[in-house]
Amino acid sequence: MEKKQELLNYMSTLSPEAKVDYTVQQELTRLTNSNLELKGMVEKMEKNERKLRKQLRIYMKKVQELAGRGRQHHIRMTKVKNFEGMLEYLKEDEARLIKTLITDIQPSTVSATVPCLPAYILFMCIRHADYINDDQKVISLLTSSINAIKKVLKRNNDDFEMISFWLANSSRLLHCLKQYSGEEAFMTQNTTKQNEHCLKNFDLAEYRQILSDLSIQIYQQLIKVAQGIIQPMIVSAMLESESIPSLAGVKSMGYRNRSSSMDTDADGPTTYTLQGLIRQLSQFNSIMRDHGLDPEVVGQVARQLFHCINAFTLNNLLLRKDICSWSTGMQLRYNTSQLEEWLRANNLFQSKASATLEPIIQAAQLLQVKKKTSQDAEAICSLCTALTVQQIVKILNLYTPLNEFEERVTVSFIRNVQSVLQERNDPPQLLLDTKHTFPVLFPYAPSALSLEAVRIPPSLGLDFLVRSGPAPSD
Repeated sequence: MEKKQELLNYMSTLSPEAKVDYTVQQELTRLTNSNLELKGMVEKMEKNERKLRKQLRIYMKKVQELAGRGRQHHIRMTKVKNFEGMLEYLKEDEARLIKTLITDIQPSTVSATVPCLPAYILFMCIRHADYINDDQKVISLLTSSINAIKKVLKRNNDDFEMISFWLANSSRLLHCLKQYSGEEAFMTQNTTKQNEHCLKNFDLAEYRQILSDLSIQIYQQLIKVAQGIIQPMIVSAMLESESIPSLAGVKSMGYRNRSSSMDTDADGPTTYTLQGLIRQLSQFNSIMRDHGLDPEVVGQVARQLFHCINAFTLNNLLLRKDICSWSTGMQLRYNTSQLEEWLRANNLFQSKASATLEPIIQAAQLLQVKKKTSQDAEAICSLCTALTVQQIVKILNLYTPLNEFEERVTVSFIRNVQSVLQERNDPPQLLLDTKHTFPVLFPYAPSALSLEAVRIPPSLGLDFLVRSGPAPSD
């Protein structure tokens, strides 16, 4: 107030023109000061705004993550009641799905669940992509899955268990694509509910062919690994080990028992027994059945492995004089009967595996039958239908008596056999082809399992998959 009074007293002394100039000057000074204050406030607010924008971007990112989780939780809470055997996932989670379900999975992690669980999970994801008519999602998932399976098998190219696991899952995914394709030929064995689960928008026949080719490749890899495991065991188990103890004394009268020398030579090769070979076959069979491999395919594996056993056994018999004897025939016939019994015990006798043993069964009988008269020659010719003329003659030439009480096969008898067999038109082949592979077939095998009954164990780490179904009607 004192300053105001001084200002009024000063202005009373001024002329009217001076008063106007002084007043304008004072107002300019006030506005200038006010503008400076406002400018400072603006700069301060702009700085604060930049800080808040930065914080906002951080919070928005967190909100989006929470919203995604909240959305999944909401879908779980609202859609689980309408679950129709479909699994939903975000597109950005595809790589995570492939890594968890294919790349990193171990067969033991799903051993106590539904056999072929990965195949069912993949198909349920395909079903949801089909339901929302997202062709890119279907193509991407199938392509990524097939490529991932190939990489896993390349990384585990000698692991029978891993190969068996993916053979079972690949063939099961193939069956699912057929079973739920909507084609009448594949729907006849479905339940009404399963027919409701058929694909609605896409024809995946092209991918069925790709999966079929992949399954054949995996099967061939499985056979290669299995044969590599049993091949070192075959000759020792089938021709050298003494699975009939009573023959040990008979052998010792004639020639040195090769398997016995192996047993006593600590630095020599390992000797395998028939029971060891059968245990290995049982292990293969158990692994394949635990993985849910179709029984028809398991039978084809058994047939291929039995062909391998037959080929290596017969070829060695045809090249070794020391084992072409009556006692070896007795031993070999016993061993083949044990293999046939194993097929029966494991429901594999209808797989045609036993038929592959016919050459060595007849070779064993040839070693045991009489070899003197013309009637014996005719009996041998009618008996040995699975052996070629060359093979029969070779075994007769190699036949070695164990003791002085047993006669050798005469040249005249062998010529007699040859004359009886001359009408045969056998190929000039002595040894069997050990690499021969029977063509594999994957007969259509629909599953009785209902998709909505599939449960995913939490231990798999697939909690980002959402059990889904059609939206509820209004």
